[in-house]
Amino acid sequence: MMSYSILGPFFPKEAEKKKASNTVIGMIFGCYALSQLLASLVFGKYLVYIGAKFMFVAGLFVSGGVTILFGLLDQVPEGPIFIAMCFLVRVTDAISFAAGITASFSILAKTFPNNVGTVLGSLEIFSGLGLVLGPPLGGLLYHFFGYEVPFILLGCLTLLMVPLNMCILPDYESNPGKHSFWKLITLPKVALISFVINSLSACFGFLDPTLSLFVLEKFNLPAGHVGLVFLGLALSYAISSPLFGLLSDKMPHLRKWFLVLGNLTTAGCYMLLGPAPILHIKSQLWLLVLILVINGISAGMSIIPTFPEILNCAYENGFEEGLSTLSLVSGLFSAMWSVGAIVGPTLGGFLYEKIGFEWAAAIQGLWALTSGLMMGLFYLLEYSRRRRRVRVPNTLGTEEERTALFSDEIKP
Repeated sequence: MMSYSILGPFFPKEAEKKKASNTVIGMIFGCYALSQLLASLVFGKYLVYIGAKFMFVAGLFVSGGVTILFGLLDQVPEGPIFIAMCFLVRVTDAISFAAGITASFSILAKTFPNNVGTVLGSLEIFSGLGLVLGPPLGGLLYHFFGYEVPFILLGCLTLLMVPLNMCILPDYESNPGKHSFWKLITLPKVALISFVINSLSACFGFLDPTLSLFVLEKFNLPAGHVGLVFLGLALSYAISSPLFGLLSDKMPHLRKWFLVLGNLTTAGCYMLLGPAPILHIKSQLWLLVLILVINGISAGMSIIPTFPEILNCAYENGFEEGLSTLSLVSGLFSAMWSVGAIVGPTLGGFLYEKIGFEWAAAIQGLWALTSGLMMGLFYLLEYSRRRRRVRVPNTLGTEEERTALFSDEIKP
């Protein structure tokens, strides 16, 4: 995650020196999520053929190599050659990341089948720290050592993880499953949870192109302090995720409440980020930071239960328990997250330009509100159907008992 987030503080400036327009720079950033989306679906399908351990280690190796290559792009001639190399390296990095994240989810779920939420929640600590530490560390290294050092250092650290993981990770074998992504995504519950993942990812992505501009314009903060505003969101998400993971494993019945309440709280947060003009609340920096902290907690509440809920739904609908199903669920989760990562920044930038941050954030919150209400309605219908199934056997049993009783009374 640090390799992903390190670009922000200095790459746009360097790309402009190489004759890349702002539109092209945005496309270089955006192609990452699109490539990850496509690669996740492929890797999720073929993980059982490739092998989870090999896919993870290969992803680490390629990611480390292309991260180092990205640090050498300042030596490439400016213009079309530089732009083409940026796209090539960025797409390759996204594919390697998709391989690593899909394999890692599958390995963790296979190794800790009864603690999936706890393990994934703990994993989000390091994802959050990577997103938080990437920009300031990258900016610091760039300031003191130049363009190459941040990428070469992170690339070498990633490559050092390759032999370590080769020795530590278990090597799971699995037979290919008979089910497909299509069967998984057409399950109503899985489709709704996928929509939840889309909405939450889009809400995160919405803030990338908009929040810093809003803070600079509204509160006149120095550019160096803008990154501190994001700390509230990232740290609260990283700290709360393990707690919600532990609770979802120990008390699985709470997952549905986490999904619904988390989405509704997220929707409320985006209404208050601006805040929306209809609320007639004055925009203040302390309120913005507080709402971002609450948003980080609500995001952890909503995101962590999604993986185990999809997995349980797959098992309930006849998917075999094993690495083949885990790989499908891992690939689906990563792909759905990538969809939101594409739509969120794109829609956010457009709405910000047309109607301003306050209304744009409120509209973005409607996505989370819709997904929360839809999940709530689904769980109510599911509960109603289960109650009906329980009543039918009881009624039949009562009628059978009454018939037997009457027949005994009729006998002489």
